[in-house]
Formats: sequence, structure tokens, C-alpha cells
Amino acid sequence: MASLSRTTVLAAGGCVLALLVGYQVFDRVHAASALRAETIRDALPDVAVILAKPAPKTVTLTLPGNIDAWYQAPLFPQASGYVQMWYKDYGAEVKTGDILAEINAPSLDAQYAQAKADLAEAQAKYNLAVVSASRWRAMAKSQAVSGQSVSVADANEKAGLASMQAAEHKVDQFAALERFKTIVAPFDGVVTSRDINVGDYVSGGAGEHGSNGEASQLFTVSDMHKMRLFVSVPEVFSYILKPGMTAEVSVPQFPDRTFKADFLTIARGYDPNTRTAVTEFTIDNDRHELWPGTFASVKLTAASTPGVFEIPTAALVFEEKGMQVAVLDANDVVHYRNIEVGRMADGETDVTAGVSPTDRIINNPPADLLEGQKVHVVQPAKGYDESSEEIEG
Repeated sequence: MASLSRTTVLAAGGCVLALLVGYQVFDRVHAASALRAETIRDALPDVAVILAKPAPKTVTLTLPGNIDAWYQAPLFPQASGYVQMWYKDYGAEVKTGDILAEINAPSLDAQYAQAKADLAEAQAKYNLAVVSASRWRAMAKSQAVSGQSVSVADANEKAGLASMQAAEHKVDQFAALERFKTIVAPFDGVVTSRDINVGDYVSGGAGEHGSNGEASQLFTVSDMHKMRLFVSVPEVFSYILKPGMTAEVSVPQFPDRTFKADFLTIARGYDPNTRTAVTEFTIDNDRHELWPGTFASVKLTAASTPGVFEIPTAALVFEEKGMQVAVLDANDVVHYRNIEVGRMADGETDVTAGVSPTDRIINNPPADLLEGQKVHVVQPAKGYDESSEEIEG
């Protein structure tokens, strides 16, 4: 009986020992398998993927602009002298031909008087030459004088005519300068600048006056029934500028209002320093609410090009042969694909060809990522990249 009990105990102990050994073997095999799987997984680079988003149906762009008058004329003096009187001040509304100022030019008056006296002298000499030539020609008919004498008389007559005509032109010149003593408005508008005072000396052509000579003009007259709006549009957005386009304009002095501006023309050339093109719009301004020199915030809205997708700029791969993106196939294998890009910004880039809405595109791909390499798709931490739609593999 005791022998039977001992045998039972030994058998039970053997079973326990066998179970313990089996568990240890199983645990080691499981750990090895787990380690192998983890090693393989760690050997694959982690990547985050995104889907290309269709671009918005409209493109909206806000740019700074400058508002200027429809016509703006700086008026310079053509006659040197002293300002006798000015009649129109800042903000005065004027009509074509309205007198703005008068210049007292005694030196010009004296030159004009001298020119008229020279003309009178030239006319008298010419009249004498005509009478003399007529007499010489009459005597030549009776052969009382030589032909040489008649030729000299004819030449004196022609010379007298030329001298008289030159004197007439000189008088006309000073008569024109005399009219410039009166400064008039060249068109209907508003006086937006007056740079003279009574008694100031102005120099013909230069417009300088006073002791310091700082002023460069007498007046500025601006036609403000319409205004010109100038905007420098970046090269990548110039395609949206077309006839019929309108812009929404905001100015600091009217924070709660907007003005409509109509597209007029574009320079058709880019500034190589800024890569922008000067674009001109027009704004109706019958009530003269907008003034020249106003800063404007210009909002441009246009229909976007169909078939365009947006991807994060960080997803772009810059290669010598052009722009590329790294996409994953169904087995999470990397393939580089050529694309065509449109507008590029810091956060988003428009892709015009080369991607589809179902492509899994690697966002911010590692620099050492190779064609045909298998990767491990991970979900970035929340808030890592909110500009794009991340997806899990």
C-alpha cells in the first residue's frame, strides 16, 4: 500500500515537472516569435499618409493696393517770376480753364516788348527791301542797270522776309510765355496740392520757389470721378485676372464699407525682384469719397481650375527631373510619382496632374526613403498636422 502511494506521488510530480518544462519551452518560443515580429516591425520606417483634397471651387486672395486719381496733373511754371496771387486752395473743385494763380514776370514782359519792337524793325526793313527790289526790276526792263544789281535786290528782299518771319516767331514765343503767367486748371477736378504762396519766386520749367527751393511744382489737380486701383499680383495667381473680374475693396477710413472695383488691365510683365505683375482696376467715385494715395485691402475671388487637388507642401519631393510625391500601394510599398504643381504656399500646394483622391500619399517623407521600400503606416498624434486629412493603414 505504501509502495502504491509512493508511485502515485512520483507520477504526479513527473506530470507537474513535465507541465513546467512544457510551459517554459512554450513561453520561450512565444517570446522569440514576438521578438522576431517586433524586430521586423521596427526595421520598417514609420510614415504618416494623407489623401489629396479637391481644391476649393473658388480662389480667394487678399492683397494690398494703392488708389490713385483717374487723371493727376502736377503743374509747373513755364514763366519765371513772382507769384502775384493764387485763387484756389487745397480741396477746391475746379473746371477746365479756371485760373489757379497769376505770376508777375517783369523780365518776361520786357523781353516780349523787345520782341515786338524787333518785329516792327524787321517789317520796316522788309518793306524797304520790297520797294527797292521793285525799282531795280523796273529799271532792268530798260536795261538801265546790270543783272547783278537786280539779283542783289531780289536777295535783299528775300532776306528781309526771312528776318521778319523770324521776328514774328519770336513774338509768338513770348506771347505764349505771357499766357503761362496765368496758371489754369487743365481739366475738371480737385486741387489736391498747392505748393506756392504770394511773393514766392518760381523758375520756369523747374517749379522751384522760395528761399529753400524745396517745392517741385505749383499745384496738383486730380480728376476723381473715377479712381485707379493698382495691385501687385503674385505670378502664381495672375491666371485668375481676366476681363469682367471684380474685386472687393476696403479702405481704412470706411471700416464698415466695401467698394467694387472692375478689372481694367494687367502689365503683362513680372517684376523680377518681387515676381508680381502690376494690375489696374477702376472704382466709380462720383461723390469723391475716395482720395488719391489711399491704401486699400483688395479681395480677389475667382473660379478655380477644375481637377486640381491640394496636398501639404511638406509632402512634396524635390527632384532634378521635377516634383514628385511618394505614394503607397495596397502592400504599403513606396512608389515615387511625378506630378505637376500650380500654386504653392507655405502650408498647401495645388497639384494639377499626377494624383487622385484615393492615393495614399506620404506626408513629410524621410530623405532616405527608397523606391520599392516597405513601410509601416502610423497615425500621427492628434494636432500633429491639422492641415491635411490623415488616414490609417
